[in-house]
Amino acid sequence: MYTLKKSLGQHFLRDENICRKIVEAIRQRPFRQLLEVGPGAGAITKYLIGIEGIDFKAVELDEEKLAFLERTYPELRGRLIHGSILDIEKPFGGSFTVAGNFPYNISSQILFKVLEWKDSVEAMTGMFQKEVAQRVAAKEGNKVYGVLSVLVQAFFTVEYLFEVHEQCFTPPPKVKSAVIRLLPRKELPSVRTEGDFFRLVKMAFNQRRKTLRNAVRGLFDPLVLQDEIFDKRAEQLSVDDFAQLTWKMS
Repeated sequence: MYTLKKSLGQHFLRDENICRKIVEAIRQRPFRQLLEVGPGAGAITKYLIGIEGIDFKAVELDEEKLAFLERTYPELRGRLIHGSILDIEKPFGGSFTVAGNFPYNISSQILFKVLEWKDSVEAMTGMFQKEVAQRVAAKEGNKVYGVLSVLVQAFFTVEYLFEVHEQCFTPPPKVKSAVIRLLPRKELPSVRTEGDFFRLVKMAFNQRRKTLRNAVRGLFDPLVLQDEIFDKRAEQLSVDDFAQLTWKMS
C-alpha cells in the first residue's frame, strides 16, 4: 500500500474517533475553501472530501502518498498539490481555511507560512506536537512563551482544543500531540511596521536570559532604554507590550 517515511516526520493517525473529532473541530468554523496539509494516507481526508459545497485541495510532498490517495479516493484527482506547503503559492483566491495533521518536523515553519498568508487565512485547525501547541498558546510569564507565541498571537487568537495520545498513531511517536485552532484577531495590536515588530521580538528572545535592555540594546536610543520596562526579560512582556515598544525604536 504505502511506506512510512521518517525523514518526512510521518506518523499516521489510526484512531477513527480522533479523526472524526478533528474534522468536527475543523467544521465548527464555516468555510468555502479548504487546504489540507500533509494528508498522508487520508485519515482525515476521507471525511473532508465528503463535505458538500466546498473547494478542497491537499498539499503532499510524498509522491507515494499522492499515488495512494488518487487510487483510493478517485475524487481527489485534480485536487492534490505535489509539493511542500513551505514552497507553494497561495492555493486559493480569497479567504480559505488550513487544516491537517501537520508534519511535526516542519510544524513551526508551517506556522510562519500561515503568518505570510494571514490576510487570507480565516482559520487554521490541526494537530501539532504537544510542545509546539503549548508554545503557540502560551501567555507571557510561561516558561515556553517565546517568538512563536508572540508572533502568532499578534495576528491570531489561539484555542488549545484537546490532546491526542501517542497510541492513536502508527507508528506511535515519541511525543504527545495536541489540536489547536487559530482564528484571526478582530483587533490587531498597533505596530510601527510588521518588520520592526518581528525584528524586536526575535532579538528579544534570542537572548531571553538577559534583560530586555541588554538583549535589544541596538534597537533603541540610550535615553529610551532607561524606561523600567527594559528591566524585564522577554518572556515577561505581553504581545501588546512588544507592539507598543516598536513605536520607540530608533
